[in-house]
Amino acid sequence: MSKIYSSAPLPFQGQKRRHVRTFSEIIRQVNPDVVVDLFGGSGLLSHLAKRANPRSRVIYNDYDNYCERLEHIPQTNVLLRYFRELLKDYPKGAKINGAMRDAILQRLKTEDANGYVDWITLSANLRFSMRYANNYDEFTSDTLYQRIRMSDHVADGYIDGLEVVNVDYRELCKQYRNVGDVLFIADPPYLSTDVSTYNSTEYWKLKDYLDVLTELSGLNFVYFTSNKSQIIELCEWLDDNEGKVRNIFKGASVKTAKSPTTGMTSYEDIMLYKLNAI
Repeated sequence: MSKIYSSAPLPFQGQKRRHVRTFSEIIRQVNPDVVVDLFGGSGLLSHLAKRANPRSRVIYNDYDNYCERLEHIPQTNVLLRYFRELLKDYPKGAKINGAMRDAILQRLKTEDANGYVDWITLSANLRFSMRYANNYDEFTSDTLYQRIRMSDHVADGYIDGLEVVNVDYRELCKQYRNVGDVLFIADPPYLSTDVSTYNSTEYWKLKDYLDVLTELSGLNFVYFTSNKSQIIELCEWLDDNEGKVRNIFKGASVKTAKSPTTGMTSYEDIMLYKLNAI
């Protein structure tokens, strides 16, 4: 088996680098026949699962098309080498303005028209930290900085041994629920976070989270979340109030009103009303 990666070869929102050791220990301890990575993301968890237990079948749900980015690493490296040379006299972290910015954008526009651009990786090298763009228009909407990495990206053997699929996670739960010795990995986008860098145009809402928990009921799983989501507290509350909870908004009317835009953000005011109890 090839090398073990402690982080994904290309930038990705929501990597689990801090959990590498603990997660690998869990896989070795459980020793499952099959591992199903429901929200495969960068594939790091699938990669680690296969390296920790090579005999396991590992199903990597590449719902975000990360493998396409891996396939185009040679083109991405060519671009990065070009920009590395172009910006060699720019201090690290310096803002890129004027003719230099124009030259960078022109090269990217040409590459986008005639080839392939990994906008997330280029964002990590030319925009402020974690401000990922998904296309040329998004990329040009922000300030550019000299953040070019000094080495090429390498992904040799990263997905070796993985069974790569691209399906809705519910389909995978259904397909492998009764297979036998199966461990499911669930690392959904964090609650109410922007998932534009995933294969989605919607925010990950509470309902989506609860749907995942419903699918995982009765299964062996490793689940990832954050303290911001408060999903654990919600589940504890539901457990404490079993049999007492119902949807009080069922049958209510809903009215929405757009708020004035403030800075970069806007939102909708929501009013629900249900008058049959009066």
